[in-house]
Amino acid sequence: MNQKIIQITAGRGPAECCWVVAQMLKYFLEEVQQAGLSYTIIQRIQGTENGTLQSATVTLEGKEIELFLKSWIGTVQWIGTSTFRKYHKRKNWFIGVYELDVLHLEKLKESDITFQTMRSSGPGGQNVNKVNSAVRAIHRPTDTSVVAMDSRSQHQNRKIAIERLKDRVLEVQLEKLKQSLSDQWENHLNVQRGNPIRIFKGTDFKKEKKVKTFKNKRNQLKKELQNELKK
Repeated sequence: MNQKIIQITAGRGPAECCWVVAQMLKYFLEEVQQAGLSYTIIQRIQGTENGTLQSATVTLEGKEIELFLKSWIGTVQWIGTSTFRKYHKRKNWFIGVYELDVLHLEKLKESDITFQTMRSSGPGGQNVNKVNSAVRAIHRPTDTSVVAMDSRSQHQNRKIAIERLKDRVLEVQLEKLKQSLSDQWENHLNVQRGNPIRIFKGTDFKKEKKVKTFKNKRNQLKKELQNELKK
């Protein structure tokens, strides 16, 4: 089953754009369900005004996701009057809908771990210091390491080290994932205007002015060709 992560963002846009993001999220999820796809909202960043969102990140799962997203990925335009600034003359507001490239979390394999033994330090008497009971575990792919010296048993410390390493490697991967999303967020801050994939208008947000699809484009080209032939 295919999986995609989609972000709807106002970029550096004002409160009006954040309002559009909140409205778009509802509209988007309605179409997701109509297409027979499942979704999970993994992040919402609130806007400065009530009922607004700076961005929303959604995981989609199902068949033919790529086909569904062809009419969504890109810039979305909303034509309407600001509800936050009554006398503002601007009528056109833009937000972005993007697919995020996400790092996959990999399970830790013991074959990727190197173990080193060493003498335990700290309290425990002479018996502890004379035996190499402490264990350092190193995860080679991420160059992450932990040390376990909780037990006098090297075998037990090895088990403890593996569990600690699993937790530590997961933290490292989650941090990379967070940074990846942050980098892509920076790239999407400046939403491109012009040539919107969808255009909406009106405060009810239900009046869809235009949806760009390949079928519409083909029909338009056919009409233009027919008109040329008639000349």
